[in-house]
Amino acid sequence: MFRKKRYFLLILIILIFLFHDKLSFQNVQKHGNAFIQQVEQKWRGVRTPELAGVEGQAVLIMDRDSGELLYSDNGKKKMYPASTTKILTALILLERSSPDDTVTVGDEVLLRTSDESSAGLVQGERLTVRDLTAAMMLPSGNDAARTAAVYVAELETGTQQSPEQAMSYFAELMNEKAKKLGAVKSHFVNPHGLHDPDHYSTAYDMALIAREAMKLEEFNEIVGESEYAAAAQGQGEHLFQNRNKLLNSSGEWFFQGANGIKTGYTEKAGYCLVGSATREERELITVVLHSTEQGVWSDTVKLLDYGFRI
Repeated sequence: MFRKKRYFLLILIILIFLFHDKLSFQNVQKHGNAFIQQVEQKWRGVRTPELAGVEGQAVLIMDRDSGELLYSDNGKKKMYPASTTKILTALILLERSSPDDTVTVGDEVLLRTSDESSAGLVQGERLTVRDLTAAMMLPSGNDAARTAAVYVAELETGTQQSPEQAMSYFAELMNEKAKKLGAVKSHFVNPHGLHDPDHYSTAYDMALIAREAMKLEEFNEIVGESEYAAAAQGQGEHLFQNRNKLLNSSGEWFFQGANGIKTGYTEKAGYCLVGSATREERELITVVLHSTEQGVWSDTVKLLDYGFRI
């Protein structure tokens, strides 16, 4: 019933804009979608007053131990995951290698664009798999994600590949792994999450992937660190700072018991966060997709507070 009302409102808004404001179809669509989002947020607050004001377009809470969904709103809606993609990249890297294995950074780092997130890796330097995972997960290094993809692809095939070939091969591994975990509404085309219309997931799928990754001791420890020092051979020391504000004990969005997991942002994906926290022997995973710069943090805190109360 609510879905029918939502579409009726959208049609009404489009007609009003077309006949009175003479806006282009793109602007009509934009304003209509924005209005629908406002209605959905209000309705969310009516249904669950504790979550009034949550801005994410898709949100959920999952019990990590059981996998039970405690709350979901648009949890299976197709969304862009941005850098939360790197959870899956790190999972595959750690499952298919050992934490102390050495990885040599190749010319894949030269694919870096000027405005993307970077861990500052340099061609020719050598890091352990553990350090490379930290470079992906804390500062959200796209360079580290590309290096991980090339390393795994060459390890699996036993052949040297171009960065493009390796990342295409790695994307196949990502999709295979996602489907194995039950994340059947996802499709990945790169290891880092930069926007591509064919690179998408859902809040539910990302929770399934994160739950699996958190089973790995190395992954669990790394994403819970506020900073991480990596001694790269041939480059000196990297100090990776975690972008996850839930872990910053002196910050506004610190959450007691927070232990992960991954931030994300692109213009199309909005602000995203897969969060995790423990309290009284319970551990919850939250997912917020397409929120605002501040909303992604307040959304997650509200979801965690609510999850631990029910």
